[in-house]
Amino acid sequence: MIEAVKWSLTKTPCQSVDDRESARPRLSAVKHARATDLMTENRRQWHRLFGIGLTDLFADSGWRVELEKELALTSQLLDVVIIERQQTAIPTRSIQLPDGLQGLRAHNLLTYKSRHEALDAWALDELIGHYVNYRKLNATPAVATEGDAADASGSRLPPETDFQLYAVATRHPKGLCRRADCCPTGLDGVFDLRWGLHDIRLIVLGNIAKHRRNAPWELFSADIERVRHGARHYQGYRPEAERLLYELYLRYKLEIPDMPYTMADFMRESLEHIMDDMTDDQRQAFLERMSPEERLRGLPPEERLRGLPPEERLRGLPPEERLRGLPPEERLRGLLPEERLRGLSAEELRRLKDLLRQQEG
Repeated sequence: MIEAVKWSLTKTPCQSVDDRESARPRLSAVKHARATDLMTENRRQWHRLFGIGLTDLFADSGWRVELEKELALTSQLLDVVIIERQQTAIPTRSIQLPDGLQGLRAHNLLTYKSRHEALDAWALDELIGHYVNYRKLNATPAVATEGDAADASGSRLPPETDFQLYAVATRHPKGLCRRADCCPTGLDGVFDLRWGLHDIRLIVLGNIAKHRRNAPWELFSADIERVRHGARHYQGYRPEAERLLYELYLRYKLEIPDMPYTMADFMRESLEHIMDDMTDDQRQAFLERMSPEERLRGLPPEERLRGLPPEERLRGLPPEERLRGLPPEERLRGLLPEERLRGLSAEELRRLKDLLRQQEG
């Protein structure tokens, strides 16, 4: 579209000033639309990375995470849903939850606002709307009994006590807290607020306590020192954790070009911690993605050969390489006389015979 507008401005050099002036608003509109698209895509990427981080946090636990949950025929996406697994699915590990997520219920709905977005009244209204739609989607097709909540079709709705609403924001929503009573919970950066008839847990990532359990939050705090602390203590539970950290660094670097924190710093501090906390199976999966050269890089020769039997160490080497560095007596040790003489020419055998006679004489 931009190329078409440029063409209309340059195709006729003799066009009037009025024509050129009328074309400028069109070009401005195109630039504005492109900038809007870039901002929207940037926000979408922050939401995607936030969801990936929570997916990794709850991997193999008693909850599963769904991202951008579709809640209507028209596109209405809820950022994150944390759902308790059925009792038949045995969790493989317990997790230390970051501040604000304690007391998870069967269905936990999260809305997230990055450093570019404000958590305002409309965002909470949307969260309530998502909750209503999500609760309807989980209704059972049975006639409700007395005392049960039901929708217009008579389907039985899950009880309200199965749901918890969360609003997670990078920046403190000062305007919102002037309208609603944001009650401190005793944890830094964690508040409870009442919005209409619903209780919402507010988590402000930029104000959260600096602790290793809060590493998943600190990665999205937009404060470089907090990000660095989070990367140093982040515990990845899936191979995708490395990619999450890499993409987060690139995202911050694009938005804060003079950030005094290099990629090497970021990856070294985070990956060292990830490797320390990996299980044997995770380490094996990580190694299988590396080439043989990468696996052996930095190991001294004796470490590379440790545990290999002699035949494995020599496999693939030509004879001259196998014998290189050995004195003659070492090369011939263990060979029978006929094996030592095998391959010698008639002339060499005569010379050897003459040499033996001289020694005997």
